[in-house]
Amino acid sequence: MDLGHAQLYLCTDARSGRGDLAEFLDAAFAGGVDIIQLRDKTLEAAEELELLTVLREVAERHGKLWAVNDRADVAAVAGAPVFHVGQTDLPLAHARRLLGTDTVIGLSSHSPEQIDNALTATSLDYFCVGPIWATPTKPGRAAVGSQLIRYAAERVSATGATLPWYAIGGIDHGNIEQVVDAGATRVVVVRAITEADDPAEAATRLRACLPAVGQTAGVFS
Repeated sequence: MDLGHAQLYLCTDARSGRGDLAEFLDAAFAGGVDIIQLRDKTLEAAEELELLTVLREVAERHGKLWAVNDRADVAAVAGAPVFHVGQTDLPLAHARRLLGTDTVIGLSSHSPEQIDNALTATSLDYFCVGPIWATPTKPGRAAVGSQLIRYAAERVSATGATLPWYAIGGIDHGNIEQVVDAGATRVVVVRAITEADDPAEAATRLRACLPAVGQTAGVFS
């Protein structure tokens, strides 16, 4: 799968308490998730690399993408197709130098200024907008609300930019339609799938709410 068709992006921890990482990954991809990022700050590098081998095998079996968060060295060693950084992490130019041209690189954005910078950035392949709602996965990070989704959608439309972007932060089955109405066609989710009794079914329901890439969404309908 290429990034241009990837709409449902999942971040998960290592699920060490449940011991079902491989089964969970398989179910999420089967349900319609396009990208899964392993994001677990408790992992040491060696343990993360071991778990990324599992993620890679499951993703390749489904023909889907997988991602590493924050650690460019780990991403390089693992051969990750997707790498994601925050505003205060490794600068994009350095990440690109370490990872080469084949790795997709994404960036978190939390303000109109950061969105504008993302739209003109070199070495960037996608960006995220959020957190839309407060979420325990980003403690201390203020929610930005749906108005930032509208800003991103309007700026992308006005500039003719083709850079994919994702809404992120507290998105679940109860509010995903608000996100789409505000102009997003791609989302990143966490608990909506990781805490679901049936991850495949949860992913399928979320995916069904997203308009096909290329269709006009929300504020432009």
